[in-house]
Amino acid sequence: MRVESSATAAPSIAVVASAPERPGFGALQAALGVVAFSLTFPATAWGLEGFGPWSLVAVRSVLAALIAGGCLLALRVPPPARRHRPGLAVVGAGVVLGFPLLTTLALRTSTTAHAAVVVGLLPLTTALFSALRVGTRPSRTFWIAALAGAAAVLAFTAQQSGGALTTADLYLFAALLVCAAGYTEGGRLARVMPGWQVIGWALVLCLPLTVPVAALALAHEPVRLTAHSVTGLLWVAAGSQFAGLVVWYRGMAAIGIPKASQLQLAQPLLTLVWSVLLLGEHLTVAAPLTAAAVLVCIAVTQRSRG
Repeated sequence: MRVESSATAAPSIAVVASAPERPGFGALQAALGVVAFSLTFPATAWGLEGFGPWSLVAVRSVLAALIAGGCLLALRVPPPARRHRPGLAVVGAGVVLGFPLLTTLALRTSTTAHAAVVVGLLPLTTALFSALRVGTRPSRTFWIAALAGAAAVLAFTAQQSGGALTTADLYLFAALLVCAAGYTEGGRLARVMPGWQVIGWALVLCLPLTVPVAALALAHEPVRLTAHSVTGLLWVAAGSQFAGLVVWYRGMAAIGIPKASQLQLAQPLLTLVWSVLLLGEHLTVAAPLTAAAVLVCIAVTQRSRG
């Protein structure tokens, strides 16, 4: 999931509201965001053990908004300027609502391992959106390495599914598009306000929609509270939906959208590990081979200019 935008002329973004951060620290923050995101699918699978898909998505958004709203109130952050609200609406539609809903619907029939490799295309999708929206122009080496990483992910996905597209895959591909749009717009906004405020205000602005949807979904979908379902809900709300996005936006603001997006190539590989450790899923021999190929691509993109 990709959340910060980079400057159009420079390889990194300066966040106006705060002092510039060192690129190394920015990369660390982006990496922490990737780790948080890598747990999203296993946590969602746990959450689906006790909640319906609509309940899980709406309640996680409401809980994350309450956390974000509390932080905004405690720090007396003024409301965002009117000119920033359309961008925040895009972030909300893509990152707060669209991606969580589409991936949750997919995980009803897809394994977390399969979903993870499909969403592994998110870095390339985000880099494309970034080039179109904010005018970033990565080098040819960057694009070759990014395309190679995407090809490795696609090959792994095809091998796992026998080459057939499923309804879950369609949900996941749609999730890629809306999330990349939300990440790119959020990154652009992070040039003029702290990244945590971008996701914070996006969550809060979605409350008029998420609160009634949560109430309606809880009334119509069965709820079974278990240790797994509660833990999964709390993680996707506090970890994935808020804290992970905070460090991710800050990291992207420091090192730029293209390079930060390629760190996310490691996300499906981490999710594969969690799927084995937490869900007991079984992996094929292709998993470590894909891991090696993707890690090489990450190293190349991080060293390339852009």
